[in-house]
Amino acid sequence: MAGMRPGIIILREGTDTSQGKAQLISNINACQAVADVVKTTLGPRGMDKLIFDGRKVTISNDGATIMKLLEIAHPAAKTLVDISMSQDAEVGDGTTSVVLIAGSILKQIKPFVEEGVHPQIIIRNVRNAAKLAVDKVAELSIPYDTSTPEGQQMLIKCASTALNSKLISGHQDLFSPMIVSAVKELDDADALDDLRSLVAIKKIAGGDVRQSFLVKGVAFKKTFSYAGFEQMTKKFANPKILLLNVELELKSEKENAEVRITDPEQYQSIVDAEWQVIYDKLDSCVQCGANIVLSKLPIGDLATQYFADRGLFCAGRVEDADLKRVSKATGGTIQTTTNDLFDGVLGTCGKFEEKQVGDERFNVFEECPQTLTSTMVLRGGSEQFIAESERSIHDALMVVKRCLKSRAVVAGGGAVEMEVSKVLREHALTIDGKGQLITTAFAKALEIVPAQLCDNAGFDATDVLSALRRKHTQDEDGKWYGVDIAEGGICDTFKAGVWEPCDNKRNSLGAAAEAACVILSIDETVVNPKSQDPGAMQGNPGMQQQKPLSNMMGNAMDAVNAQKGGSRSGNLGNGVSYMRGRG
Repeated sequence: MAGMRPGIIILREGTDTSQGKAQLISNINACQAVADVVKTTLGPRGMDKLIFDGRKVTISNDGATIMKLLEIAHPAAKTLVDISMSQDAEVGDGTTSVVLIAGSILKQIKPFVEEGVHPQIIIRNVRNAAKLAVDKVAELSIPYDTSTPEGQQMLIKCASTALNSKLISGHQDLFSPMIVSAVKELDDADALDDLRSLVAIKKIAGGDVRQSFLVKGVAFKKTFSYAGFEQMTKKFANPKILLLNVELELKSEKENAEVRITDPEQYQSIVDAEWQVIYDKLDSCVQCGANIVLSKLPIGDLATQYFADRGLFCAGRVEDADLKRVSKATGGTIQTTTNDLFDGVLGTCGKFEEKQVGDERFNVFEECPQTLTSTMVLRGGSEQFIAESERSIHDALMVVKRCLKSRAVVAGGGAVEMEVSKVLREHALTIDGKGQLITTAFAKALEIVPAQLCDNAGFDATDVLSALRRKHTQDEDGKWYGVDIAEGGICDTFKAGVWEPCDNKRNSLGAAAEAACVILSIDETVVNPKSQDPGAMQGNPGMQQQKPLSNMMGNAMDAVNAQKGGSRSGNLGNGVSYMRGRG
């Protein structure tokens, strides 16, 4: 008894910890569960997910959108959400693939963890295998010149491949040329990095999807208007455009303002001064020679009628992004005052018209001197369909942007994954020790992409994978063979026109391997009950006293299970149950 030391408590009462092999396997299981949710959305035959968050319904098969809406609570599984978001920001497409590959790597590595291989050995070999895989993709890629007609077709096929797995896959012939045209204008002006701000997507419910169109310029929905709006001129050729961040509205004095007068006639002079201020602003706008006046701030009924009487068109409360696009397209400068306006601050365009599109009216600026900006107007029967169309168009825009930056493509359909897998298997034979097994496991993990494409299309994955392995190993010209989604079996996906940017695959493999390494490097999970459940300590006092006991029992059970080689983890937070590892 004299030699025993009292236990030292360094964590707040109620804090739950789980560590060792058991919690590592629990984290791997959680990541596999997340990958299982999105795997059915992969490829042209992938299914959609319907997610209801209590306010609105979202129907999508975009990996990043689904991962974001799932609101995953498991602390380790959130890593997969992060890599999906980074893939979406970096490349725009491949967000499902990167989650699948990361989950597959962890699944293939799991037996080594259970058998007691040190995580650092696994991490080192996974990183080496990932580096070799990324380098091999760069070596396999086929460069091209985007200035030639063949390069233009390459871009259209890359856009079509990105749209293949989307809801609007049946309308590639309409959208792919529109997307390439919009992005190519930015590339010619060396403004690809401003893609998000210069290419706008507007949604109008109703009509047929084939009624969607591209405006080489700027288009935005008619803003809130006052009396007199219908009397204005709605069509101009070569107009001069004034852009303002000024309120053109008669404003009364503030409630707490105080003006002292000695003569009733002085009151009228104050009222006249208020009117004179607004009239001076309006006169300045007309005298500068502008035909169209746009303002980020309100343009009131007085100003609307004033401009209508003089043959001008005006629109107030224009969204900031739309106003900036008009500025870029027309060459106009946004003014914060109406004083000293001159011809140099005005923009111009070849044609302006207010058009009726479905139930909405759109202000359309075309034939602009700066051909940087484009606006895609999407039509569709339902709100959910149009929202998914917008996400699909965004992915394709990002893919074409990435193609123009990397100027190299690889074949899709699982072909590049199978070829890299073959190279890794061959390389594994040159490695001594555990690294050989881990590299082989990494190679097998890459086969999840063609296997899942087969499963989603209703084909036998075992037969197709066997045929692909044989083709890639035995035939010299078999490196571009992937899954034939249309007929079943295998085909040369490069000849079939299933092309993806080289950067897409390189980023997917690198991010997936890095996420797997992050999961494997976690040796202890500490969950603070206060941050997980803020109301926990304000509930039933009796329950508060019982909670530490339940944690102590849970930790004790963890220790026993770990000794027996089991994989039970402790509590990981509110709503997360104990999990027994598979395998």
